[in-house]
Order: sequence, then structure tokens, then C-alpha cells
Amino acid sequence: MEYITSQEQLRQAFGRPHEVAVQKELRQIDAHSRRFIEKSPFVFIGSQDRNGNGDVSPKGDRPGFVQVLDDRTLAVPDRPGNNRLDTWENVVDNPAVGLIFVIPGMNETLRINGEARLTTDADLCARLHVNARPALAVMVVKVRQVYMHCAKAFIRSHLWAPDTWPDRAEMPTLGAILKDQAQLAETVEAFDAHLDQAYRETLW
Repeated sequence: MEYITSQEQLRQAFGRPHEVAVQKELRQIDAHSRRFIEKSPFVFIGSQDRNGNGDVSPKGDRPGFVQVLDDRTLAVPDRPGNNRLDTWENVVDNPAVGLIFVIPGMNETLRINGEARLTTDADLCARLHVNARPALAVMVVKVRQVYMHCAKAFIRSHLWAPDTWPDRAEMPTLGAILKDQAQLAETVEAFDAHLDQAYRETLW
């Protein structure tokens, strides 16, 4: 198998981008991008460690949980989790991040690339509170690129079409999966019950 190893080969295979695909890229958050962020309850964060090992992590909360501090700065709050801290460890070593914002039912997405720093600033964490509980930390992103992404991937996947969704019962529970993958000592039922309790009591 031969691989593409140069920019020249890449463009020979795919051609040049459409003019609009280039012109749509912004250097700051405009009114449309701001409104999209305000309506979005979910964002994917792509990051890399100092050695270039990549990671993508989902972050979700109530719509508008990511706040626009100004037209070049975003604030992404952190909530209680498993403390793996994959994204945060990467950001400490390598500030480059890529974000994809999603709005349920909308096929278009918003992409933002920039440079991130992590802070536990008390005022900012308190500002990004939920139910009077401040954020554990906040990722502050200096925006470098902003652009809308077209709907083709979501249309192809029928992501928002419930009649195409598989029956949840066709897949094992997370407890069953982790029982095998992490060789858990406790039963599947016990671990699923533990997860259910965590989902009810420690989302924030």
C-alpha cells in the first residue's frame, strides 16, 4: 500500500478547496459564531501532547456552557469526571487545540482552532458555575481560526434521524464493557448501579 507523504501528492489526489471554503475562515468570533456557541450544549476538544500523540475529548453541559469572553477568547468549564485529565495534561504541554461545537438537530457545526491555557482562577470558575457549584477549572482559548463546517458528514450518517438509530439493547452496558476491558472484580450489575448513581448525583 502506498501512502500520501507530501502536500503535492495530497492536492493531486483531492484538488484545490472551493473559494468559499477558504474565504469563510475568520480570525475572531462574529455574531453568527457567538450565537452558535450560545446554543451549543456539546463540544469536542482535540489536543496533542508534547510528542504529538492526539486525543479528542467530549465536553457537554447546558446550552451556552462555553462562554465567549471577548471576540477572540473562549472559556470552557470543567466538571467532575474520572480525573484522567487527558486534555488538560495535553494543554499544559501543548496549547494547540481544535474545537467542534454541535447543536442537536442541526447538521452544520462550528469549528474553532486556537491556543489554550488552563486556570483555576476563583472568579472565573465561579462565573461558570452550575447550581452554585463553581467549575473545577477553566480552559481559556485564544481563538486563531473560526469557521462553519458543512452538513455532509451529518447527512451521510443520519445522526439526528431516530429511525436509523440502533436499539440500545444491541450493545452491552458500560459496566459489561469495563468488566472485560478493565478486569473489574465487582459484578456488572454492581458497576452499572455505581455509574447510575454517579450520573444522578455527581454531574456537577
